[in-house]
Amino acid sequence: MLLDVEKLTTSYRGLIAISDISLAVAEGEIVAVAGANGAGKSTLLKSISGMERPRDGAVTFAGDRIETLPAHLITARGLAYVPENRRLFPRLSVYDNLRLGSYMHRKLPDRDAPLERCFALFPRLKERLSQRAETLSGGEQQMLAISRALMTRPKLLMLDEPSQGIMPKLVDEIFQAVLSIRATGVTILIVEQRLAESLEIADRGYVLQTGRVVLSGSAADLRDNPDIRRAYLGI
Repeated sequence: MLLDVEKLTTSYRGLIAISDISLAVAEGEIVAVAGANGAGKSTLLKSISGMERPRDGAVTFAGDRIETLPAHLITARGLAYVPENRRLFPRLSVYDNLRLGSYMHRKLPDRDAPLERCFALFPRLKERLSQRAETLSGGEQQMLAISRALMTRPKLLMLDEPSQGIMPKLVDEIFQAVLSIRATGVTILIVEQRLAESLEIADRGYVLQTGRVVLSGSAADLRDNPDIRRAYLGI
């Protein structure tokens, strides 16, 4: 497994946000994580990425334990995280935001090499290189946030609600981009409120409830599960 999470527990503001969570992501997979608001999905990704410090459990990435490392060292190992609120630098240009993504590779002669992959995925960004990030639409900002993460040259990309705040006509473009990113050899772990769409592109999935994994399986099995269909797919 590229990512192996074992019995992870994290507190937030003194309360247990996730408890005893275990999951795994194999190289080349797209794995979806679902759950209602407050189920602990974002805390899970933050705990894996180093944005929150787990109080117990283990996170192994590419064979090495990382749960005690700071976020920037986890990113340097090849695990990139796109947070729910995107965390762009609003007054910087699109180009400068992208270049900040490649800062850790600043000494390499091909520092900007991932730019062409980003432009192939999201041609709009190439058209808006000189614009400030704050002037972009919600969908374009999400494209920029994903592209900035790709500039770190990740092995694993974690996406937290990538369709949130995006016009419906751009949602399909984001999901198609996720498939295209996987086709380049990048593994994906995605938290997404649009469970039906995420299960269409995922290989496997996990369902969280009150900070715990209550169900897991192949994407097809989860789509066909009557409880999932009622609770999350509205069927």
